[in-house]
Amino acid sequence: MIGIIVVAVFFAGMGIYGLAAPAALVRPFGIQISGPHARSEVRAVYGGFGLAVAALLVVAVIDDGIRRGAVIAVAVALAGMAAGRLVGRVFDRPAAFYPIWFYFWVEVVLAAILWFAVN
Repeated sequence: MIGIIVVAVFFAGMGIYGLAAPAALVRPFGIQISGPHARSEVRAVYGGFGLAVAALLVVAVIDDGIRRGAVIAVAVALAGMAAGRLVGRVFDRPAAFYPIWFYFWVEVVLAAILWFAVN
């Protein structure tokens, strides 16, 4: 249960940060926010999605009936994000550890935490 809560807190933090400061959230990746449409997109994808995942994980802690499925779904989503970074390694070859490899390992570790929480 603690692992699920830790991952929920991570997603809640990402969600709040994405809603409050979209340009700051994506700045480490070299992404420039050019206007209201771009801010709205970052708020939706990082903010809204992050808070929705956090809420789902909180419900999963409370409700045994959905726990396994919800937690595995989030673990697979995190693994998919990490896999996308590996594809980026092949095509783009990021050199620095931060931010790409840092978040790759965050995603791998959080996916593993969730996986082992329900298996």
